[in-house]
Amino acid sequence: MVGALAAVTGVPALAACSSAPPDRPSPPPPIVNASPAPGRALSAADWPTYGHDARRSGAARGVPAPASLRVAWRRHLDGVVYGQPLVIGGVIVAGTEGGSVYALNARNGTVLWRTHIARPVALTDLPCGDIGPLGITGTPVYDPATGLVFAVAETTGGTHLLAGVSLATGRVKVRREVEPPRGTPIATQQRPALTLHAGRVYVAFGGLDGDCADYVGAVVSVATTGLGPLAGYSVPTSRQGGIWATGGPVVVGDRLLVSVGNGAPGSSYDGSDSVIALSAGLRRLDLFAPSTWARENTNDLDLGSMTPAVAGGYVFIAGKSGTGHVLRTGHLGGIGGEVARLANLCAGFGTAAVSGAVVYVPCHDGGIRQVIIGADGTPRAGWTAQAASAHGSPVTGGGAVWVVDYDGGVLYALGAVNGAVLARADVGTAPHFAAPSLSGSHAYVGTLDGVVAVAGA
Repeated sequence: MVGALAAVTGVPALAACSSAPPDRPSPPPPIVNASPAPGRALSAADWPTYGHDARRSGAARGVPAPASLRVAWRRHLDGVVYGQPLVIGGVIVAGTEGGSVYALNARNGTVLWRTHIARPVALTDLPCGDIGPLGITGTPVYDPATGLVFAVAETTGGTHLLAGVSLATGRVKVRREVEPPRGTPIATQQRPALTLHAGRVYVAFGGLDGDCADYVGAVVSVATTGLGPLAGYSVPTSRQGGIWATGGPVVVGDRLLVSVGNGAPGSSYDGSDSVIALSAGLRRLDLFAPSTWARENTNDLDLGSMTPAVAGGYVFIAGKSGTGHVLRTGHLGGIGGEVARLANLCAGFGTAAVSGAVVYVPCHDGGIRQVIIGADGTPRAGWTAQAASAHGSPVTGGGAVWVVDYDGGVLYALGAVNGAVLARADVGTAPHFAAPSLSGSHAYVGTLDGVVAVAGA
C-alpha cells in the first residue's frame, strides 16, 4: 500500500492439492482472520458486488434521471481495471491487472490506500491469452460482516491468490491460495466476479483467450475467515468447459447459477454448454443444455459467454449462438428442456441488467437488446439500442439503461422505454465487457488506465 501500509508480497500456502509446477518457490503461511470484526453496514447508495446484488440485477436505487453527463475525475492506477468498481460508503474500490486493490475517495478520486496483493503474470509467461500483465480481473466483493473486500490475484507461477483486505485500513486480513480442483493453474484464468454467499466467497474459473493447454471450468469456495477446507466443483468434462462470464455465480435462494462454455467434442454429453445450479456446498443440483449442444460445442457457440439473468421465476440466457433460452429457476429443464426460445436474437457476451420481467441483453454484435419475459415464460424482443456500438454490460438507474462502448470509450445513458440516447460522456477506452457502477448522481467506469467518475446521473 501507499501511505501508512506496506505492500503485501509473496504467495500463501495452498490449503488443498495443487498441480502447480514443482519449481515454484515455497510460499509463506496463509493469513487467516480467525476473529473478524463487523464492517460498515450497506446503504441504498452502495454497490458492493458485481451487478449491485447477488442476483446480478444491475439495478441501482436513488439515481436521478440522467442530465448532461461530464467527467468529474479520472484516476490513473497501476493497471487495467476489468472489474466493475465497487462503491461502499463514499469509497470506490477497484482491482487492477497490476495486482493491486485501490480505495479511492468517491468525490475526487484521491487514493485513500493501495494494497499490492501479488506480482502479476507477464503475458509472455502464459501459454496463450490476451491480458498482460494478468493480475486481478474478476470484480471483487465487499463483505459487511467482516469489513473485508475480497479479490483474487493471479501471480507469477500461475498461483491464484485470494486476499481479504480491510476496507477501513487496506490491511490484508485473509490470504489464501484458491486453485481449481483440476487442470494446470497457469492455463486457468479467474475472470468472473467473486460472489459472497452464506459466509463464503465463491470463485469461478475458465481458460485463457485461445482455450490453450490444460484447464477445466470450476467453482471454488472458502470461508470469509480464510479458515477450513476449500469446497470445489469441476465441470465433468475432460477439458475446457470454462466458467468465465463476467457476472460470476448468481445467487437465487440457496442455489448458485453459472453458465458453462464448450467442452470436449464427442457424442456423450459432458456437462458443458450449459446453465447449472450448484448448492452452497458446490454440488450440482440442476442443469440445462440446448438440444443442439453437440453442434455448439464443435463450433464454439456455447452459452458460457453470458451470465444467467434472473427475471422473476425465470432464467434467461443467450450465448454465442444467438438464440435466447428461458428456463424455470426451480427446474432448469435438462437437455433441451427450456420453457421457450427466442431465435435470432444476438450473441450475448457479458452480463444483462434486469428490471422486473425486462432483460437488457449485452449483444456482442449490435448493442443492447431489450427482451420482455411474459408471465408464461414466452420471451418477446423489444427495442434495440440506438447506440449500436454500446455493447458493454448494462446497468439500470434513474429510468435509464447505462452502457459502455468499450472500444469507442463512451458511456451512454439510454432511455429504458425506447433505447434512445439520452446522454453520453467520453470516458476513454475500456476493457471488453466493461460495466459501469451507479451511486447517487455518479457513474464509475473501469478503463485501460484506471477509473473514471462521470457526474450528471
